[in-house]
Amino acid sequence: MKRAYMTAIAAIASLLVGCGGSTKPQSEVSSNTQSDTVCITTTRTMKRSVEDVRTLRTREEYEAMIAHYWDDFDFECGAEVAQYDTVDMLQAMSDYVLFIPHQSADSLLRSLMVRASQSREVLNFFTMLTEEVLHNPNSPLRNDEYYIPVLETILASPLLDEYDRIAPAYDLEIAYQNRIGCVANDFVYTLANGRTGRLHGIGAEYTILMFSNPGCPMCAEIIDEICASPLINELCEMGRVEILNIYPDADLEAWRNYLVNLPTGWINGYDNGMVITEKRLYNLSAIPSLYLLDSQKRVLIKDCVSVAHIEDVIALMEAQ
Repeated sequence: MKRAYMTAIAAIASLLVGCGGSTKPQSEVSSNTQSDTVCITTTRTMKRSVEDVRTLRTREEYEAMIAHYWDDFDFECGAEVAQYDTVDMLQAMSDYVLFIPHQSADSLLRSLMVRASQSREVLNFFTMLTEEVLHNPNSPLRNDEYYIPVLETILASPLLDEYDRIAPAYDLEIAYQNRIGCVANDFVYTLANGRTGRLHGIGAEYTILMFSNPGCPMCAEIIDEICASPLINELCEMGRVEILNIYPDADLEAWRNYLVNLPTGWINGYDNGMVITEKRLYNLSAIPSLYLLDSQKRVLIKDCVSVAHIEDVIALMEAQ
């Protein structure tokens, strides 16, 4: 995660100009809790507890930085939260997500959202910040495991009415699917020749599950990266890694025409009837999407776009 730090802030700030990406049904989006357009203000910034994290030398200093990170933010400001510079606050949230220890993320993020629940205006503001950083499909820091405690805290707030809970409840339902360490949802895939198979029927030690679309430039880049990976290709040749590439949409003619561009050694299939989307078995708000599964189809990596991360996790598993 920290390797992405230099590009993460710029990428998240770019979300403010409106790249959207949500696939939620319009009827399930609450206009009171989120918006496709974020208003940028430039009047008030938040002083960080430590200006430069690189100056920290001890664990105690680092823990103190985390503990006092939000001290300069006025959680009692109410409607005056609109005075805060949105870009600055997105950077502050992004830094916080990068800095907090993984083992403490759940409790720290819950505590933060409780502090933000002193007024509806501040809660809305932090709902927006966490959604852009942890949930937006274009965010390099997208992380369901961090977003789940945020959503659970939002849904527990008495400040929301029944209508306001629709959107976060939808997001939480999706985030609960295919959590790391859990068995991935099974589904049936169909090959070009009409034969079918099941995800759980794949017998390899590792399964790389990829959701892709024809003509998607990033999908093509990731396919090239996988094909160029010595580790993945060696394990594929040994039969220890299987790659299942699934087209989840409805334009089968486009998919069939694109098949010549896909590696023949992969299992290239489609979701007949769009069952995965209909039953919300996987989060398909962003394509491409990669999962790494073990021999029991437990999730090792969820919804990523980094082939290097997959290589690192496989290498770690192999070393154990």
